Order: sequence, then structure tokens, then C-alpha cells
Amino acid sequence: MINFKNKKILVTGATGGIGKALVKTFASLEGSVLATGTKTEKLEALKKEFSNINILKFDISDHSKIEEFVENVSSQLSGLDVLVNNAGINVDNLSLRMKDEEWKKVIEVNLGSTFFLCKYAIKKMLKNKYGRIVNITSVVGHTGNIGQANYAASKAGINGMSKSLAIEYAKKNITINCVSPGFIQSKMTDNIVESIKAVLTSRIPMAKLGTGEDVSNTVAFLSSDAASYITGETIHVNGGMYMGWQNWVLIY
Repeated sequence: MINFKNKKILVTGATGGIGKALVKTFASLEGSVLATGTKTEKLEALKKEFSNINILKFDISDHSKIEEFVENVSSQLSGLDVLVNNAGINVDNLSLRMKDEEWKKVIEVNLGSTFFLCKYAIKKMLKNKYGRIVNITSVVGHTGNIGQANYAASKAGINGMSKSLAIEYAKKNITINCVSPGFIQSKMTDNIVESIKAVLTSRIPMAKLGTGEDVSNTVAFLSSDAASYITGETIHVNGGMYMGWQNWVLIY
């Protein structure tokens, strides 16, 4: 049975649907969790629901402060064993209408911040000769999507970066993998009219949306010792929407 007792876990983007599911799963498996996000009120609500976790407000887009942030996390948790890079943004626009800042912002936050968080977390993990990193990507990073050239590029970049890091640190007992969600149920999807939702689910072989727990359970597996011989891989959690050969039009 998977258990994270005595394991120190950092989850970014912890206040969204998938982020909250990640916190819940790791906390239920006895992990020492530090949840981070940019909104104080949402972090405090998370702490109220899961009283045994730590919270720390931080904006991952500030690359100059990421090293200090990782130091603070390690200090609060007395170490760092698992990093889950879940935080990310999207600023959608058709390519010819996309402003330079829209392109740069998404790439810098989704890809750049993920790289620097990995970099400084790995420095900590090397000292312990142990580490698990799971980067949350997206099915769009494999299929592309209209109006999301920046978002798709950032998520595809995370896949390539993760493979490179996995090779670099494979002999150091540090694994780096990705989980690529498809269409996941959230507050946003709850507000979609049923006719549109029916069109979306018709593109999913399982004919239903995924849940945050579908993603968090997969992340927990990859973060555990049960997955110690898996590195450089991407596990797709999308109900069969993408299996490596389809190229369906999707909404993230």
C-alpha cells in the first residue's frame, strides 16, 4: 500500500481543482504537505479543511525568488522528498492575434518556473540521495489546440525537459515524470451547458469527464517507492481521449 509517512511534499498550484485533490490525496496518505498558491484566502481555506498541512503564499512567476522559496519550503518541512509542479496559467488567443507578452508570459510561467522549481528542488534531493518529481502537463501539449499555441508549447516543453532531467539524475535515485490530464471536472466545467458538455464527452471513449482524484492518484503512484523504476515517462489521464496517435480537437 502506498504511504508517504515521513515524506516531505511540495505541491504548487494547490488551491485549484487538481491541486486540492493532490493535497487531499497526499495528506490522506500521511505525507507532510506544503501547499502553495497566490491567493491567501484560498490557502487559508485549504488549511482549514486539511489542518495537518503547511501553506505558503508564493508567485512562481518570480524566478529570482524561486531558490529562496525552495529553501523556505525545505526549512518548514525539514527536507524535501517530493515536488509536484501543478501551477500554471493560460492566456488564449489565435496565433496572429497573440501579443508578444501573451506568448512570453505563458512560456515563462508554465515552462520556465517549472524548470527552476525542478532545478532547486533537485539540489535538495541530491543531498538526500532521494527524490520524486511529477510535472503536470496537458493533453494539449501532445495534440495542440486552436488558440493555445503558447499553452501547448509550454506543456510540450515540460515533457521534453522532464525527459532530459530524468536522464541526468537517473543514477541519483531521483525520478522525474509527467502526468498529462485530459478534460477534468471542475467548477468551470460545472457551468458549461449540458449540450456543450455532451459534445465534449462524445470525444472521450469513456464518455465522461475525469476527476481531480483520477489525476492525484496517478501522481501519488509516481511519487511513491512503488514507481521507483519509472522515470522520464508521461502517464495520460484522459479517458482514452489521446493514446499517442489521435489528434482530436480539444478544450483543455
